[in-house]
Amino acid sequence: MEAPKHEFDESHQDVTYPSKLDVKRSEIESLLKRRFFIAPAFGIYGGVRGLYDYGPPGCAVKTNLLDTWRQHYVLEESMLEVDCSCLTPEPVLKASGHVAKFSDFMVKEEGTGNCYRADHLLEDHLEKLLEDKSLSEAKRLELETENNQAGEYNGAQLKEAFARYGILSPEGKPLSDPEPFNLMFSTTIGPGDGIKGYLRPETAQGIFVNFKRLLEYNGGKLPFAAAQIGSAYRNEIAPRSGVLRVREFQMAEIEHFVKADSKDFAKFANVANLKVFLFPRKHQLEINKHLECTLGFAVKHRIIDNETLAYYIGRTYLFLRECGVKAHGVRFRQHLSNEMAHYASDCWDAELLTSYGWVECVGIADRSCFDLSNHSEKSNEQLVAYETYAEPRIKQGVKITPDKKAIGPALKGDAKAVYEFFETLASDKALILKDELAAGQATITLASGKQVTIQASMVKIEQAQIKVSGETFYPHVIEPSFGIGRIIYSILEQNYYVRQGSEQRAVLSLPARIAPTKCSVLPLRQKAEFTALVPEISLLLTSYGLTHKVDTTGQTIGKRYARTDEIGVPFGITIDSTTVEDRTVTLRERDTMSQIRVPIAEVGRVVQDIVQGRTTWQAVLESNKYPVVATSEDDEKEK
Repeated sequence: MEAPKHEFDESHQDVTYPSKLDVKRSEIESLLKRRFFIAPAFGIYGGVRGLYDYGPPGCAVKTNLLDTWRQHYVLEESMLEVDCSCLTPEPVLKASGHVAKFSDFMVKEEGTGNCYRADHLLEDHLEKLLEDKSLSEAKRLELETENNQAGEYNGAQLKEAFARYGILSPEGKPLSDPEPFNLMFSTTIGPGDGIKGYLRPETAQGIFVNFKRLLEYNGGKLPFAAAQIGSAYRNEIAPRSGVLRVREFQMAEIEHFVKADSKDFAKFANVANLKVFLFPRKHQLEINKHLECTLGFAVKHRIIDNETLAYYIGRTYLFLRECGVKAHGVRFRQHLSNEMAHYASDCWDAELLTSYGWVECVGIADRSCFDLSNHSEKSNEQLVAYETYAEPRIKQGVKITPDKKAIGPALKGDAKAVYEFFETLASDKALILKDELAAGQATITLASGKQVTIQASMVKIEQAQIKVSGETFYPHVIEPSFGIGRIIYSILEQNYYVRQGSEQRAVLSLPARIAPTKCSVLPLRQKAEFTALVPEISLLLTSYGLTHKVDTTGQTIGKRYARTDEIGVPFGITIDSTTVEDRTVTLRERDTMSQIRVPIAEVGRVVQDIVQGRTTWQAVLESNKYPVVATSEDDEKEK
């Protein structure tokens, strides 16, 4: 592929990043449970590992993040959104490879039969070894490199590593050899024997099987992208790390369809100068450092395979940053050669920094034409696109000439389907059929699935110079796949801090757009003239589409601010004696704790403008339109 033709920053450097986020996980998990962001499902019955419920603030954060995702991708990139079935018949997942290969390696504890995921036990063991401060640099690099690769080891590699390190179960007991365990939930669709099926392990297959409809809806033109948000299900061997590894979860996936030789991207210039932290294969295997560079530099030097893939890396970075991920809290790690599927040309994961370490939250892969070609073969429905040339071209091709006089009388009702079979037969498969017909006859499978025997005299297949006005091809797919729950948890961890002062108070510094509630309404005291204004202000905020929380309890204003700060509410509206006099309220911003005085009639618009990104709190302060209020959050009891 030719290098981009625009200018971009060529500077780059290798940098060292922390291995874990320095934050007290127990404090965050206590907050999330206490304020009902996220809690174990079915808790009154003891709960089930790997299943979680989202409470009101958690549900609101998820909704706001998905709304932002739709704005960022579906709207701004003109994508086609679909909503497909979760129940999936077995043939679909056989074609996709999930029935045969969607597995993790499991080991069992001897005596108890307790099951563990093999690569996780290996990673835990390596993490403990890496805690040894006396390790040489060479040994540390060796262990870190193996830790980076452990998740992609096959059964033989895991068995060898377990033997080499003498790994036992967490209870110190011997373990079985690693064996594959398919992660899909199986079910029967319909009564009796029914149809064997599965709960979908990803949302992508619904897009692939609807490709013809989507292409037609798009006027037959490539490239285009389809998007889907929905639940997926994976029967994890041993769920751990809280909500980071669960059995039911929300996904948002994009399938960008493009011609194989057309992966330059018209809008790539928009992100070419964007600097990101990459973790390429070479850096993982040799120096264990990150590469800070522009996406333009990465494409030019073939660190990233093509512009389309790099564009989605750039857009993903911008989306994550908009949602509250810190600049130092996201990297893009390239899959090692042994991680990638044989059909993939390049794959990168957006990993976010958490107290558990770097966690894969978005996968961005160039899947070539694997999915469409496999579904075409197994379904006998050609999931292809057609490109019309500006001028006809002479090509070496395969000419297929059916003999209708021979086919009609012999095959009768199947004749039309046979003609359609020949019309859509790919050149390589036509040559295979030609070799089979050399024996006198061959069996073909029609689009309906019916098999028909044809004679060599019924069709002439020959290689020839042919004049063509276009070509039929399987589009390639660039797939960004987002794990919504993982992104949410990572954002919560990265935006948690404890405000120092006379009392240490927890704060979730969420962006206003993602925050579960946009503002609180707080009468300074429990006085009738203050509380009488609450319904008016509440109605005004609702008219601006702003979620809000009214708190008329008798606690100090400082404690009420603290209660909303810890669930991420960015703004507080306080009603006081001045409000009664001149119909202005104080508007407090969570992170700076600074306040301004705003007329009631204008406060909804001010907050909405900040939430929707039309302005910032700093810009509002600097405009000098609204006077700054000097206040202190004391502990005086309200009366």
